[in-house]
Amino acid sequence: MNFNDIIEKRRSINFFDPQKDVSQKDLTRMIELAGNTPSSFNLQPWNLMVLRNPEEKERLKKAAWDQPKVAEAPVVLIVLADKKGWQEGHPVFEKNWEKMLEAGSMESAQREWFLNATQSLYNWSPDANLAFAAKNAGFFAMSLMYAATSLGLETHPMDGFDHNGVQKEFKIPDNYWIPLLLAVGYKKKDLELTPPKWRKTYDEIVVSF
Repeated sequence: MNFNDIIEKRRSINFFDPQKDVSQKDLTRMIELAGNTPSSFNLQPWNLMVLRNPEEKERLKKAAWDQPKVAEAPVVLIVLADKKGWQEGHPVFEKNWEKMLEAGSMESAQREWFLNATQSLYNWSPDANLAFAAKNAGFFAMSLMYAATSLGLETHPMDGFDHNGVQKEFKIPDNYWIPLLLAVGYKKKDLELTPPKWRKTYDEIVVSF
């Protein structure tokens, strides 16, 4: 399946087959493919909570406007955007620094420059913290959807949920913002899809001022 096929085939599915599970092999492959997503300074400020247990999905459903697909989809991912992923001492920050040294893309003498760069870019305001986390996790989430499509899976991204409610219910630390939930599975048998929604054309997208 080439990229044209993937981008044209991907749809947001509202009704999943609750009897058809997603194998751990496919889920792992989907997540690892998406892990190739580019990020600011390769800091990869994203994590996932994987919900398969029916009881957990019911708890999430209550905080997600009672959307049936939260319970019906065999897997629901809580996408987490780490607002502190740029900070010195963060495990991913430090591992990234070590890997850059190993690869020769950075030298030890550049440590102070790197710290100052991330600090000035991502910590000049609370909005900057959130933008850093949310935009990178958003890139990752889109890659998750395309990866799923490439594996024959269906998805549906959701922002219809009580952010604070989900955070409290699943004991998610305050450094995480939750940009979306992502249902993953197979479409319900005999489900008739409506035609794809309209999309802006080139001329509608490109502007000048």
